Amino acid sequence: MSGKERLYLFDTTLRDGQQTPGVDFSVDDKIAVAKLLDDFGFDYVEGGYPGANPTDTAFFAEKRTRNAGFVAFGMTKRAGVSASNDPGLALLLQAESDAVCFVAKSWDYHVRVALGCTNEENLEAIDASVTACVAAGKEAMVDCEHFFDGYKANPGYALACARTAFEAGSRWVVLCDTNGGTQPAEIRAIVAAVIAAGIPGDHLGIHAHDDTGQAVANSLAAVEAGVRQIQGTLNGIGERCGNANLITILPTLMLKPAYADRFETGITHDGLAGIAHLAHAFDELLNRAPDQQAPYVGGSAFATKAGIHASAVLKEPETYEHVPPETVGNTRRVMVSDQGGRSNFIAELKRRGIAVDKADPRLDTLIARVKEREAEGYAYEGADASFELLARRTLGHVPEFFRVDGFRCMVERRFDANGDLKTVSEAVVRVTVDGETLMSVAEGHGPVNALDIALRKDLGKYQVEISDLALADYKVRILNGGTAAITRVLIESHDSTGARWWTVGVSDNIIDASFQALMDSIVYKLLRNRDADEATEAAGVAV
Repeated sequence: MSGKERLYLFDTTLRDGQQTPGVDFSVDDKIAVAKLLDDFGFDYVEGGYPGANPTDTAFFAEKRTRNAGFVAFGMTKRAGVSASNDPGLALLLQAESDAVCFVAKSWDYHVRVALGCTNEENLEAIDASVTACVAAGKEAMVDCEHFFDGYKANPGYALACARTAFEAGSRWVVLCDTNGGTQPAEIRAIVAAVIAAGIPGDHLGIHAHDDTGQAVANSLAAVEAGVRQIQGTLNGIGERCGNANLITILPTLMLKPAYADRFETGITHDGLAGIAHLAHAFDELLNRAPDQQAPYVGGSAFATKAGIHASAVLKEPETYEHVPPETVGNTRRVMVSDQGGRSNFIAELKRRGIAVDKADPRLDTLIARVKEREAEGYAYEGADASFELLARRTLGHVPEFFRVDGFRCMVERRFDANGDLKTVSEAVVRVTVDGETLMSVAEGHGPVNALDIALRKDLGKYQVEISDLALADYKVRILNGGTAAITRVLIESHDSTGARWWTVGVSDNIIDASFQALMDSIVYKLLRNRDADEATEAAGVAV
């Protein structure tokens, strides 16, 4: 027993984070993000609002987490309708989730204006919804929307909403700073008042928005005042200015003595070292550049230019680093040194089952190659398969399953037999497999699709191995301006085993960049097949 109090981390990226302008998750996107969150070790993953749209309804057709509590979000029942006759509540209770997080009005102004019901009817809706949820065998939570503004306007009613939820059996009563305007001192005082009113801190949560740039500070202030659940999103995405950033909050809780000496989370210190990878992989999924100055995980978080600072860091890193960068999976960037990041590379390779001694000169070669390629525009945080292939080629061997002798793509705009204007894309690919030259031709919806179909149309003896390979996503990012811009292409692939992997290509030609990523995807699939076969054989020998 550690004797520390447990803090619970609740991620709402897939629900509240989707309110971010320009963010629109598909079902496959949600599945991929839920896996990232579940594998990392968050306590709760809120997936969305089943019944509100086809995407969320499909997402909740099955449970999407193995370890984390899988949470459905929705409104309390409507006033004037019983819990058993409310269709929205029924959809929430029928969803394949472990828990339901109800959003409930706790500001009487909103009860009157938004709900159009009485204060008493709102309290009855909270009570009946939580009671029905508990009776259905699900963990109940209530997000008290606009709680802090509501408390400042009418403290008695805001407290009544929170108490009603707690007394009905809600595991968590979450105090929401929905408009994001509350200050840390106010957060502390109001949380203390809620606890004094009879709701224990180990049943309270905080949900902060960043409209004054203080969502992280407000979340930590709430923890100091007694709450034990923290809601937030990856990289702080969310409506308007965003939500509390769990990527910043978690290292602070685990590495700063003011919190680490008192509290513990479900994340181990070894797990925390993967937080930079999590942040960057999520940015790549969103097809956006990571924030270089993000706390803890940004590329500049531990960067120092030449001069007095660099000299001091080389002698004693603590002189200009508030935490060791490797504790959060980041690397020290000292411009006068090329030695930064060795331990991180070793840890990343070990995670992939690639053993390398820290004195092995090939490790220096790999680090140099990665740095060179990153300078060219490659980004391996979100392209795990391409990184592994580069590492294996540098540290060992990757078989040449096939050789591409050349390819050609053509795009033609023409009138068809009916006189309709059509744009047709065609690709030709020439490959050599075991000395035999094979040529494939294909049409597709655009040149990249045509190239993909042609490349995978005939790989000789390997064709059967890639029959279950499918491309799940394709993202393009322009890295600089102008018509001769450098382009980065990120491709997500999957197969019948459920495995997913990402590959990257960079070029001043978008077709060439796409082809690099396509090639890596196929080679990685073939390599995975052989690793799986070896594991099966080893298990057979062990038996």
